[in-house]
Amino acid sequence: MTTVRLVDERSNDPKVRRVFDDIKQSKKIDRVPNIWRALATYPDHLELCWTRLKAIMQPGKVDMLTKEIIALAVSVTNGCEYCINSHTAAVQKLGLDNEGLGEVLAVVGLYNQMNRLADAYQIEPDIRPDIS
Repeated sequence: MTTVRLVDERSNDPKVRRVFDDIKQSKKIDRVPNIWRALATYPDHLELCWTRLKAIMQPGKVDMLTKEIIALAVSVTNGCEYCINSHTAAVQKLGLDNEGLGEVLAVVGLYNQMNRLADAYQIEPDIRPDIS
């Protein structure tokens, strides 16, 4: 259950209305997802989060499927049920099939385990990126 009352999509707040309209237009959807309705309880934060998402989650050097796979991996690692569902739907919409999803989740599980093992053993890094 949410900890706040979700803001109605028909809000009269001009900032909320503008962001909600942009979300629907940008994502080509007919309703505002609940995460944005929760963030709208503080309109400045809603606007900030949406602006950051729009700036980062667009094609660049990294394609959209890869960005959504990363978002899914972080969501799984953090245990965010809402985000796991949202980003699973996004990667599916971008063409990742069930076998590909299984492969992604296998990598997430493997590296969550390997990271914890490396931390537990307190292993000093011996391979570093080239920063030249």
